[in-house]
Amino acid sequence: MSTPDLDWRDTGLGTRVRVALWLRDEIGVGGTFSKAALRAAVSGAEQVDRRMRDLRPAGWVIRTNRDMPSLQPDQLYLEEMGLPVWDQEHRAAGLRQISARTRRFVYERDGHMCRRCGIGAAEAYADDPGSHARLTLGHVNPHASGGGANAEDLVTECSRCNETVRNLTGVQMSRTQVWDRVRELPVRNKRELLAWMTGDVRPLSPAEQAWGMYRQLPAAVRDEMKRDLRELLQS
Repeated sequence: MSTPDLDWRDTGLGTRVRVALWLRDEIGVGGTFSKAALRAAVSGAEQVDRRMRDLRPAGWVIRTNRDMPSLQPDQLYLEEMGLPVWDQEHRAAGLRQISARTRRFVYERDGHMCRRCGIGAAEAYADDPGSHARLTLGHVNPHASGGGANAEDLVTECSRCNETVRNLTGVQMSRTQVWDRVRELPVRNKRELLAWMTGDVRPLSPAEQAWGMYRQLPAAVRDEMKRDLRELLQS
């Protein structure tokens, strides 16, 4: 049954539903908006950005400046509205629940680091020191294409890589670009890369594994551990 009278201002609705209704009523297909405007509209709700991304598996096409260079860095473009998630029959469309146990297992398996770019939790991006990584779970295969919620279907990603992977279009590097980068590597690194390719995994050293685990600790605890390790090495 359709529910056309729902209002995105209704705080009793789920955040994903409110975001979808706001996009439908205030933006419309072909309209642009910013995350700041979305957060201001759906104020008081948790994880507004994530709930917006959760619309994509339900067929909503929301572009960013990574795949539409004409957009400003803070702009998004509503290209297509998908399933009406405000209708009861479509409320769960595209959603797959990941259990806390599975989430914890995947983070630990992946060393609490993004398996695409290698950054650790709360670590600053080299090209944007003012921005720090937040880890999330992505799908080995795109969610919209049927990725499941089992550990083998999931991979740890930082929020930036997760957003990029969800929207691979014109910004995806070409084979030539990647191959040129590979050819520039020293022979030792070429062999190492080939081993990773063959196994389809980049093994982490014990130090890298400890680093990933360390990065997910609260800042105060990290400071304590850093002091303890310094004292241990000096003893």
